Order: sequence, then structure tokens, then C-alpha cells
Amino acid sequence: MEHGVIRIHLEELIQKSGMSKNMFLHRARMERTQLNRYCNNDVARIDLDVLARICGVLNCNVGDLLEFLPRE
Repeated sequence: MEHGVIRIHLEELIQKSGMSKNMFLHRARMERTQLNRYCNNDVARIDLDVLARICGVLNCNVGDLLEFLPRE
């Protein structure tokens, strides 16, 4: 938090896609606990393979999924 935080917009993107979380889980090959951690911004390290699968399934860019919020 010294430099800011990264916010993950996964839940919003899944909702916007109209896809159910279960369908997303299947297509992105993720576990439910992993999905919940990403949706709750409770991830310490982002796996690039997971990031690529998320972007592929949601047809989005990394910048759509991740947002940098600088320290105020």
C-alpha cells in the first residue's frame, strides 16, 4: 500500500458479460476459491496464465481487468 494498490474488476466484467460465474469458472479453468479471491481483490500475486485465461474468456484487455490506484 506504500505505492498504491491494484484493483481487480473481475466481478464487474463477469456481470457485464452476462455469463454466470459457473460458466466463467468452467471456461477459465479456475477453482471457485480462486475466483472468489480474485473477485474480492484478495490476491497477493497474480498468475500470468490465469490472467491470460480470464482475458481470453471475457474478451478483454489486462487494462480492463486491473486498475492501479496510486497512494493518496
